[in-house]
Amino acid sequence: MGALMETFDVVVIGGGPAGATAADDLARKGRRVLLLDRAGRIKPCGGAIPPRLIKDFAIPDELLVARARSARMVSPADVKVDIPIEGGFVGMVDRDVFDEWLRERARAHGAERRIGTFQRIDRDDDGTAIVRYEGRPDKARGEGRDEAVRARMVIGADGARSEVARQAVPGADEIRYVFAYHEIVRAPEQPGPDYDGTRCDVYYRGTLSPDFYGWVFPHGQTMSIGTGSADKGFSLRHATGRLRDAAGLAGTETLRREGAPIPMKPLRRWDNGRDVVLAGDASGVVAPASGEGIYYAMVGGRLAAEAADAVLATGNARALATARKRFMKEHGRVFWVLGIMQRFWYSSDKRRERFVSICKDRDVQQLTFDAYMNKRLVRNKPMAHVRIFFKDMAHLLGLARV
Repeated sequence: MGALMETFDVVVIGGGPAGATAADDLARKGRRVLLLDRAGRIKPCGGAIPPRLIKDFAIPDELLVARARSARMVSPADVKVDIPIEGGFVGMVDRDVFDEWLRERARAHGAERRIGTFQRIDRDDDGTAIVRYEGRPDKARGEGRDEAVRARMVIGADGARSEVARQAVPGADEIRYVFAYHEIVRAPEQPGPDYDGTRCDVYYRGTLSPDFYGWVFPHGQTMSIGTGSADKGFSLRHATGRLRDAAGLAGTETLRREGAPIPMKPLRRWDNGRDVVLAGDASGVVAPASGEGIYYAMVGGRLAAEAADAVLATGNARALATARKRFMKEHGRVFWVLGIMQRFWYSSDKRRERFVSICKDRDVQQLTFDAYMNKRLVRNKPMAHVRIFFKDMAHLLGLARV
């Protein structure tokens, strides 16, 4: 029976930025790829993409619905610190349009697209993975048909609560989450004097999140307003309402509401040592403190594709582990630093107030945006790092004025 079943070199499960990138890269290499994605999925996301992503993944200008040229940090006491993005901008995208464009690019380069919901991985007589999924609903029966394909390799990019990870990768149940919620609203037709469609506002306030932050991000004709928290008892919807009041956007039209878990720490293992490797939220690659995920998801998708391709070329399944090793070598230190920052500075409004005060410093601003735009810690300005160290110590010891 297995001989009659369709066989793909790689089945990519999940069509977000990680899965679509993996499918596109593999299709360009000439691999036979199936990209399997659920219908109607839009992840709650501020939609910010840095210049390095735009360059590395060849994102066209028409996908950018706005260009953020500054950021505003807002403290619990409503102190506002505006930080210009000198010499550049952060692109803003709408995830429904952006993700679909990535999937279509993969299809245009040879990947086959199907709508379906992953169920499980079985094994053929020779040990080859059989990916079982529920396909499009049958019009007569009103329910999806059970479908199956053989896969020499499987990339699990099916989100924070990845079913592929749960079934195939040891330790996947250890992943930690922040729960995110946002509302897409129509941009005000008659904006107030403080409104700026090229500025991202970030609110550090315990009433908006006990352990994360609230955001107001421009999207051209719309805006993303949301917050997140690991506290399951905290009402994100009510907090978002308070945020809309604070931002003067309570009366704007709400177009849609979305919520989802967001992982905040990379899993210790991304593969099963045989033929499955994870990417994107399924592997836990959302940056602590900032919650940024699109760039890291796409990098993870690319690395998973390269690892899978290496196994197909050599037969050496140990190559799957290179996806995580290479990611952590490049970005692990940034994740570690951001994790420490979130645990300390986001723990109380007193500390949030000091954190926003630190953001007034030009050294902090420049190094922060250099690191964000280029996705690496900046090492070529040692004296700036020394100055920041002593300033941070002054704030930690309560010696600096807020």
